[in-house]
Amino acid sequence: MTPASTSRRRRSALWGVLWAALSMLGAPARTAAPPVTFPAVTPNLPVRFPHDEGSHPAYRLEWWYVTGQVRDGAGQQLGFQVTFFRVRTGLGENNPSRFAPTQVLFAHAAVADPQHGRLRHAERTARAGFGLARANEGRLDVRIDDWSLRQTGPNLYETQVVGEDFAVKLQLRAGQPHLLQGERGYSRKGPQPSAASYYYSQPQLEVQGSITVAGRARQMRGQAWLDHEWSSDVIDPQSLGWDWMGINLDDGGALMAFRLRDAQGGSRWAAATRRSAEGRVQTFSPAEVVWAPLGHWRSPRTGHTYPVRWEVRVGTRRYRVEPWLEDAELDSRASTGTLYWEGPVRVTDAADGKPVGSGYLELTGYAGRMEL
Repeated sequence: MTPASTSRRRRSALWGVLWAALSMLGAPARTAAPPVTFPAVTPNLPVRFPHDEGSHPAYRLEWWYVTGQVRDGAGQQLGFQVTFFRVRTGLGENNPSRFAPTQVLFAHAAVADPQHGRLRHAERTARAGFGLARANEGRLDVRIDDWSLRQTGPNLYETQVVGEDFAVKLQLRAGQPHLLQGERGYSRKGPQPSAASYYYSQPQLEVQGSITVAGRARQMRGQAWLDHEWSSDVIDPQSLGWDWMGINLDDGGALMAFRLRDAQGGSRWAAATRRSAEGRVQTFSPAEVVWAPLGHWRSPRTGHTYPVRWEVRVGTRRYRVEPWLEDAELDSRASTGTLYWEGPVRVTDAADGKPVGSGYLELTGYAGRMEL
């Protein structure tokens, strides 16, 4: 796909959403719409599989998030990210028009190539409908035009995206059970119980397929991590942004840790989950999860600074987190309106320096408050 055709697709999608909103403003007056309400996230609703792998359109916000690290036959490594967002806008819900933008989808994709020195990335935006964009219920199947992430069989998934200077077509196989985050999938995101999401992960996904960069397709193998969250109030007003990592441990285990930051940069809330290779799951309270920055990188394009090196304490263990490449700023202002840092990392034991795993680090809110 050429850069010109990609740009036309992006403009078309954005104009489609804008046109739908304008057409609603010009529509004949109807009776006043009732206030839009979104379901609350509560700890007493069990997460069910495979049903909850699909969309939950009644909730305000939802995302499916795949990150991974792969290697070709010559040993050259790449990182990849594919993310789909679904938003219930609260607009036009009493409007029978198929153009009413009640559900809007966004997608981000990126390839991290240490030899290139920065991310290759792209984004998509569309309202759901017309067979061009969807987030199906009951089964993982999300799509915007030629971008997709879907379940193709028991424990088997596929994702495909095409950017201006890269393409990803990968199969992902789950060899471990879903990992419920927080309290059986109810994940607190702040001091108030209402700031929460339903959240599960699928670590240690086996990956194979092709990634094309600079016109060259390479067959890749490696490991990935899939996150799925849905919520109506995922962060409280006192939180500026968050730091998150999902790490596939070298021994077959998994580690997820995050914190939400206040306006002063302190921890507003934190949590972590660690699963051993044998399947034993530990969850950690905010006091047991401490993020300490060790080094920063300043973007030459936007001027924003991100703490890209960390020591993260989870329980009694301390981990050193080092990026593959520092320049992993993802500019998604054309879709979700945000700037954030997202890149592959290596993790070592802070006590003895031995490697323990690899995964992805996400840093949001360093270019202004993260608005969802």
